[in-house]
Amino acid sequence: MNDSASGRTPRALVFYATRDGHSRTVATRIAEGLSADGMPAILTDLAASVPPPTELAAAPLVVLVAAVRYGRHLPEAARLLAAMARLSVPPPLGLASVNLTARKPDKATAETNPYLRKLIAASPVRPALAIAVAGRLDYPRYHWWDRQLIRLIMWLTDGPTDPNTCVVYTSWRAVDEFAARLVELASRAPPVR
Repeated sequence: MNDSASGRTPRALVFYATRDGHSRTVATRIAEGLSADGMPAILTDLAASVPPPTELAAAPLVVLVAAVRYGRHLPEAARLLAAMARLSVPPPLGLASVNLTARKPDKATAETNPYLRKLIAASPVRPALAIAVAGRLDYPRYHWWDRQLIRLIMWLTDGPTDPNTCVVYTSWRAVDEFAARLVELASRAPPVR
């Protein structure tokens, strides 16, 4: 998988959209897993900007780790997917939706997580691999208004409402397995030109 023009191994692009930082933590874990399995990865915050199409097209793999905030994926995620849709042949896409709904076993898969299903249905680009990742609930870190809204959502969904609650629901084993599957996926993809 060497880039013939530079003699370097092409790098996977791992993008994240986050407000509270947990999606960055998940994306970092995925990038480290890719690198450990022989696929160097570049980690990028989508809050800065969406990369140019030439950068996306040259990647052997693109990974998007997108947080859900108040029932919607962050807008940066949609901008990246729209940029990928403009490519005549987009690289394989790995999609990870980070949301608290995925803390429930019956909502923890790509097929059963309502936010991930909605994102895939609305996306102009189909992911080659997708995962729902349970996020972090950290009431003390939230601003007052966010804390109240999230407590209401948790109350409605039988989650914790104590304003001192801080719990990470993420299955790191599932995140690591996702990264390993992404390496397998990229190794089967046609070489980058």
